Amino acid sequence: MALSQQLSLSQSQQLVMTPQLQQAIKLLQMSSQELAAFVATEMETNPLLEKADDDRTTSDTTAEAAPEGLNGDVSFEGTENFGDDSPWDSPWSDDSAHLSKSSAAPFDDDCEGLSHISERPSLRDHLHQQMEIDVADAAEKMVVAALIELLDDAGYLPPDLHVARAQLGADEQTFIRAIEKIQAMDPCGIGARNLAECLTLQLKEQNRFDPAIEIFLQHLDLVARRDMAALSRLCGVDTADVADMLADIRRLNPKPAAAFTHDVAATLIPDVLLRPIPGGSWHVELNSAALPRVLANEKYYVHMTKGNITKQDKGYLSERWQQANWLVKSLAQRAETILKVSIEIVARQDAFFVNGVSHLKPMVLRDVAEATGLHESTISRVTTQKYMATPRGVFELKYFFTNGLGTGDGAQSAEAVKHRLKQLIDAENPRKVLSDDELAHALSAEGVPIARRTVAKYREALHIPTSTERKRLKRV
Repeated sequence: MALSQQLSLSQSQQLVMTPQLQQAIKLLQMSSQELAAFVATEMETNPLLEKADDDRTTSDTTAEAAPEGLNGDVSFEGTENFGDDSPWDSPWSDDSAHLSKSSAAPFDDDCEGLSHISERPSLRDHLHQQMEIDVADAAEKMVVAALIELLDDAGYLPPDLHVARAQLGADEQTFIRAIEKIQAMDPCGIGARNLAECLTLQLKEQNRFDPAIEIFLQHLDLVARRDMAALSRLCGVDTADVADMLADIRRLNPKPAAAFTHDVAATLIPDVLLRPIPGGSWHVELNSAALPRVLANEKYYVHMTKGNITKQDKGYLSERWQQANWLVKSLAQRAETILKVSIEIVARQDAFFVNGVSHLKPMVLRDVAEATGLHESTISRVTTQKYMATPRGVFELKYFFTNGLGTGDGAQSAEAVKHRLKQLIDAENPRKVLSDDELAHALSAEGVPIARRTVAKYREALHIPTSTERKRLKRV
């Protein structure tokens, strides 16, 4: 067989990721803490980058990254209830951001400047990972996320949560379930409101909780005073049993979050601030505390390149100048994208901000992508590890996305339907338990057309028994 050579042409398409595009994508997916660390490292290695001072003019620099004035107003009917005396007044002062303790999230291995952040997840990250698995209901998830932010260094919730519940606009049952979800998480004892409850959670986990030790925990003041006789009398056991209970208590952990205290503590700075404006509008703005203000010093660059320097040094400065400009532009683009997406989220979830978690509307990445002209992958990056401080609390932007059903009056979130379904079942007459068909009719009468099989699916997702099983349980 003879061998021959020939020339042929072929056409193909290939996506090329330039270093600049890679940097822009990397910056977009960073949290504010990661971004601050990354920019700090860049400033250390690039002599043409410098931090912008508030009183410095920009005549000697290129455009400033994350410039001031990145904000927007969104007008709606329904926000007029937020008056000057409203309990939903802005939770942050004019000169400081609303902050809460947390720890920096995990970061890619190829990113520099973050080696000082612990690889071990913080308590907050540890609980959020469990929440993503254990909590399916979006409204309940938002309450759980808000409560996680209220945990103190020992892992306790505040004893009085009425203000938090009112702020979230959550009904009592949703709020109680959210607390129970946190208290079921690891480490055991987390989310308790006092020492007795913390110890109770751990004893129940070990199947060692009984009426005697319940009374024992109700009188921890006597334990502190070592009044064994009084404890024996109250618990109805002898002193030997009291000693055994005391030994059991000593093996428990009164500070379930203590194992996480050695993690590097960081501050959760909201990326976006939302506040109501009288007349039915929302003001959305970027939080300047979360935006690194960086300048590329053109005057210094021109001065250095005009000097008597080698070709190699000139090439080095030219490369650094290009990198500085790209970083400044990428930071500005990141800020504008976050604001653009946040404004669209506020426009679509107005009912939540006015009425609370039960009024979440269905929203998927595609909805916001189409409205903003951005790709779904961009929306995913910009809503992960980015937080909005609202009158109802601080929420990660991704929590505003949920599944939904169509209704006669527009979209209704699946989570809101589940929430209403739970309310109907909780309020049903024990003598006339509602079947799935009757529940479907009740929801349809409220403007939510839903099939019986969908009701059954949602009921099972909520771990609610069938009507037959509920009848039997309510007779007991």
